[in-house]
Amino acid sequence: MRAGYADIAQHGSERRESSCCCGMSAVAADGLAKHIGYTAEELAELPAGANIGLSCGNPGAMAALQPGEVLLDLGSGAGFDAFIAGPKVGPTGRVIGVDMTAEMLARARKNIAAYRERTGLDNIEFRLGEIEHLPVADASVDVIISNCVINLSPDKPQVWREMARVLKPGGRVAVSDLALLKPLPAPVAEMVEALVGCVAGAVLVSETDQMARDAGLAEIRLNPKPGYVAAMVEGNDPLYQKVIEHLPKGSSPEDFITSLEVTARKPACQCCCG
Repeated sequence: MRAGYADIAQHGSERRESSCCCGMSAVAADGLAKHIGYTAEELAELPAGANIGLSCGNPGAMAALQPGEVLLDLGSGAGFDAFIAGPKVGPTGRVIGVDMTAEMLARARKNIAAYRERTGLDNIEFRLGEIEHLPVADASVDVIISNCVINLSPDKPQVWREMARVLKPGGRVAVSDLALLKPLPAPVAEMVEALVGCVAGAVLVSETDQMARDAGLAEIRLNPKPGYVAAMVEGNDPLYQKVIEHLPKGSSPEDFITSLEVTARKPACQCCCG
């Protein structure tokens, strides 16, 4: 999986039709981003190469970012959401991107200079690390976002525990991810392409809810968004075409898979409200 994302980081969109990783499809990266809620203005202001089509939602918009906030982006990739969030938290805020792939970090860090020149801001950094073991201090973050990444983790409960650890009391989570409406047929669940492509690693919507609760988060809201999967199917994404081949006759990927918006908050008072 790490090698697959390193390859995307190095070659970008020219691998779109042959790659099996999340979001890498025949659907143009900007077209997909607009479909899932990013504005043309946001995309036009991005450093070159920051959008490589790995999104399945728009967690930054869900987070309703405010000036001065410290934001953590889990699985920040080439910096797509981080660079959009930077101006929203402003000069007194901070954006920290964490990614496990050195090649992705190199691509993101390369674009910091262009971001600084365009915005006049010096408020973004990218750190190498795994989302199960975040290189971030306890209770130091106001907002956590993540875009189609947690499904890739082999230890999702630990990811949710780490989110709760680094959030300040009252801090909030805004996650876009793939989730299951019902269990996948075994042939799909066992496909290596489906694992790297964010499908086979996805869990049921109810499991996501339980993991967030077990981590100590509250005010959990889960909102399925079927439009992303429909766009992948309509765009003849190679992975989803393979998935269709292994589904029961008469069913479609949208019957099993959805993009899921998750918002939650760390209780402000752990001693009396948790």
